[in-house]
Amino acid sequence: MQDAAILVPVYRSGDGELHIVMVLRSDGGVHGGQVAFPGGKRDDCDVSMLETALREAREEVGLTVETIEVLAHLPAIETRTTGYRVYPFLARIIPPAQWQRSEREIADILDVSLSELVRPAAHDKIIERFTTWQESAEVSFYRIGSHRLWGLSYRVLHPLIPRLIAGEWPV
Repeated sequence: MQDAAILVPVYRSGDGELHIVMVLRSDGGVHGGQVAFPGGKRDDCDVSMLETALREAREEVGLTVETIEVLAHLPAIETRTTGYRVYPFLARIIPPAQWQRSEREIADILDVSLSELVRPAAHDKIIERFTTWQESAEVSFYRIGSHRLWGLSYRVLHPLIPRLIAGEWPV
């Protein structure tokens, strides 16, 4: 099992709307083409999983530690087929005037309002079969534009949504 960490960046826009920042991974690699949160594998130089999440957020989307306030260390979660144990961190951010994405790793940065995610049409399920799966299975996902957020990212985000709506953290 390989350790990795992700940052779940949230912020309120000027009109008070809560936003969640995600990325569309560049094609290629284990998670290529998927909607995810900024993050990645722990490097030997990282002294903690939080440091991994912060480093990856800086490398992938240009967030600096001065613009990040960690609100919660969420429970670690394992991918079902790719061998990662992921440590998620919920963080309030100050979004930059201009995102700086790693063109090698990130195809796009997705700034999604919470109201977009709670629309009934945004949440759905399909029967899916992947080459790494032994059989077809029902997969829950959120529609984000023309993309689907599913898998580990879905399992991190889905239980967070009602907690964010309830105001559990000062965002």
